[in-house]
Amino acid sequence: MAFLSFFKRYKKFGIFFSVLCVAIIAIIYNILNVEKPLPIYQPVNFEPKLVDSTIQHIEKYHTVADFSLINQNGDTITQDTYKDKIYIADFFFTTCKTICPIMTDHMVYIQNNVLEDNDILLLSHSVTPEIDSVAQLKRYANKKGVVDSKWNLVTGDRKEIYDLARKSYLVVEDDGMGNYGMVHTENFALIDKKRQIRGVYSGIRKSAIDSLLKDIETLKKEYKQ
Repeated sequence: MAFLSFFKRYKKFGIFFSVLCVAIIAIIYNILNVEKPLPIYQPVNFEPKLVDSTIQHIEKYHTVADFSLINQNGDTITQDTYKDKIYIADFFFTTCKTICPIMTDHMVYIQNNVLEDNDILLLSHSVTPEIDSVAQLKRYANKKGVVDSKWNLVTGDRKEIYDLARKSYLVVEDDGMGNYGMVHTENFALIDKKRQIRGVYSGIRKSAIDSLLKDIETLKKEYKQ
């Protein structure tokens, strides 16, 4: 009886305290689940085989270098083309019969998902620029459904492309044969408006591409805050 009397006396307090606890738990849960910003990748975060030996030690302030290349329409494409844009970069070649077709299909998928988003562009570099002429890139672009305003397929000086791959985007292996030879990988790099690497994804796995698209939305939120 004494217990029942105590319970009745403090019933309202108990209800209030329970509601307060639930509210506090909900607030803590929301704080802990605030979406974290994407990491900023540095050369030290990558496998050494993907990074030129001259920059493997760099721990901060890494950005994509200036560049000047030619796209499928014969237009000069530079870093200014991508100024204040988020973009996805990869390396491929038009005569590849293995992973490139899958990568290109996934780039098309990305293109179609961001077609109306003016903040997002795509950039694909040929690792066989001596084969991938402007005309060859144009044929490939037409075949794959590339939207020119959204996606540049670029060719140019082999050393410049090699340096971009190994010193900027950090997604291509050296072929070990000298003369700026490249063993391209399936990696896609997500680059922010400050030319920083914010993510690397397998271009042959659909699940990775879906993660990339999700990360683009996360990255865009940084610029709205």
